Amino acid sequence: MGSPQQGAAVPAFDLVNQHGEPVGSRSLWDQAYCLVFYPFAFSRVCTSELRELAAEHSRFEDAGVRLLGVSVDHKYALRAYAEQEGLPFELLADFWPHGAAAQAFGCFDPRAGRAGRTTFFVAGGRITAAFSSDVGRPRALEDYRRALRELDGGAAAGRIDRRAGL
Repeated sequence: MGSPQQGAAVPAFDLVNQHGEPVGSRSLWDQAYCLVFYPFAFSRVCTSELRELAAEHSRFEDAGVRLLGVSVDHKYALRAYAEQEGLPFELLADFWPHGAAAQAFGCFDPRAGRAGRTTFFVAGGRITAAFSSDVGRPRALEDYRRALRELDGGAAAGRIDRRAGL
């Protein structure tokens, strides 16, 4: 099964964040959000990517986009990881059933038992942007910036670009 493409309905998912609070597609229906699937907490490439996104978090907030990391790690591991790294956004546990959300989004690697490195921007229950990279290579920060600019026809991007001098 392939990943949903731009314009497709977002697959249903029900996960918990690092504090055990439920977060799912139904509860996010009226929000714009970004799901960042990554293989594992505490791994080198994932940590560098999430640190980079933490540094960019205000751009997401300014654009009205909720940033959510998703991995197959348990909520307790994700809580320790988020605290250690000082991550300002939620991490969602796709722990059990193992990788069910990653499977629904077509980015689960059953041989390795982990999510792939894939990002989905969602607004109004539809995928507005999707991109990925190989498991050993971080996604380009410019792909996130482009998706933020394109969201809402670029209405939020003007605020982002002027503030950042892009």
